[in-house]
Amino acid sequence: MEIYSRKRWWKFLLMTGALVIGGASLFYTNKLTSELRREETRKMELWAKANRQFTRPDIDEQSLELVFEIIQNNTTVPLIIADKVDTIYFHRNLELPDKNQSAFLQQELRQMKQGREPIVIDLGNGQRQYLYYADSIILRKLRWFPLVQLFVVIVFVLLAYWAFSAARRWEQDQVWVGMAKETAHQLGTPTSSLLGWLELLEMKKVDPSLVGEMRHDIQRLQTITARFSKIGSRPELKNVDVTDMLHEVIGYLEHRISSGVEIRVEPPENMDTPGIRVNRPLFEWVVENISKNAADAMEGTGTLTFAWGIFKNQTFIDISDTGKGIARKNQKTIFKPGYTTKKRGWGLGLTLVRRIVEDYHNGRIFVKESSPGKGTTFRILVG
Repeated sequence: MEIYSRKRWWKFLLMTGALVIGGASLFYTNKLTSELRREETRKMELWAKANRQFTRPDIDEQSLELVFEIIQNNTTVPLIIADKVDTIYFHRNLELPDKNQSAFLQQELRQMKQGREPIVIDLGNGQRQYLYYADSIILRKLRWFPLVQLFVVIVFVLLAYWAFSAARRWEQDQVWVGMAKETAHQLGTPTSSLLGWLELLEMKKVDPSLVGEMRHDIQRLQTITARFSKIGSRPELKNVDVTDMLHEVIGYLEHRISSGVEIRVEPPENMDTPGIRVNRPLFEWVVENISKNAADAMEGTGTLTFAWGIFKNQTFIDISDTGKGIARKNQKTIFKPGYTTKKRGWGLGLTLVRRIVEDYHNGRIFVKESSPGKGTTFRILVG
């Protein structure tokens, strides 16, 4: 339906928007990091010049104070001064361990060599030292910031989505329960009245065959009313023989669907399918609903097949038709409220079916296979 197509588009647009925002954040942060990295390089070059001036014998006192201040102001950029054979003369802004400090400094020096080109400090008389440095603590934190930010946003969005989904499901539950109870109430009153009229017809000795058919239909109404009344309450589960239950449903369907629809039964080979714990009235409703939808999809002509057995320690029931089939993109949407391809109806049948199977019986129902123009197979797993 159009509403679910729009919903998919909204999800796509939201995801695209989140990716654009995340990408823009990463781009801006990387740009800012590059600028800070260049700024740190300029500061280290200034620091190297100050260190070079510090070693000059003719430096005056005022210049010495300025040079010393420049050297002391570096409190964030880790650095090491070494010669060409990696003898370390000075280091700064490194947290040294209590033991093996020399090995630690050599390891840091190797890492700094891999990161940036050193700054040469010319001491005169052919003597040179090399200034190696790494990214500052602030720069390293800034590089991780967009990922942390993205993680926090994703967690927040997921929690918000979970909270809204839980609230929406709770509201849907209340609507389902209220609608089902009201439907049961509305059906119950005229059904009781019909029972009274039926007794009156029996007293007047109306044709027994007509009265019998009426009684059967009224009993059917009572069954439907009882089913609706069970929605929202904790169903009573009992062991039910699958074969017996399906044959009863098939017997009912034979008089309710088109005579052009052939019903086939494919029981398990060993005929030893164990019983399943279900609420029989509700579960029969599930099978009837899917079967009637299948018959409608075949438009009066085709084959309706029932198969059941054991699959991975669970009892399965397959209901297949030779109807119009379901497009792959709609195979999950069909279970959502309001989805229907019929001109009449609320589009709640399969939604109610999934609710009964999954919420009340801890089972699963899904489209096992479907091809447009060839038919559809629904599979129910319970047990």
